Amino acid sequence: MEFDKATERRIVVGVDGSPSSEAALRWAIAQAGLRGAAVEALTSWEYPATIGWSIPMTVDTDFGALAGKVLSECVSKAAGPDRTVEIREHVVQGNAAQALVAAAHGAELLVVGNRGHGGFTEALLGSVSQRCVHHATCPVVVVRDDEN
Repeated sequence: MEFDKATERRIVVGVDGSPSSEAALRWAIAQAGLRGAAVEALTSWEYPATIGWSIPMTVDTDFGALAGKVLSECVSKAAGPDRTVEIREHVVQGNAAQALVAAAHGAELLVVGNRGHGGFTEALLGSVSQRCVHHATCPVVVVRDDEN
């Protein structure tokens, strides 16, 4: 994924379909409207872990297509029919935090939800958002969903 980092105003936002990532997307869209920036909505996927399997597992599921569908649905829901800013959708295979930090290089902001679909729902800050806060080269905004 290549961006013209030197000339374009961009806000990168991580979207995984969780309530906090949807809130982050809505916040990023509103902020982009105020700043005259484009939104780079990014989701990532990885093959499921097969702990304990000694033989390779064959998978017929297109995880990239499923991730792209979730992303498109979230963008449509958050932006509504009257899009006021440019929103580009990106699906990346790999670790979510690494993909977001790389995409945010040269961006004005990186926006993430406070928790995704991870296993520890009582955590205040998810592992992806925590890694982004520590490793991004631009300011990071962490958005909580309305229920938290």
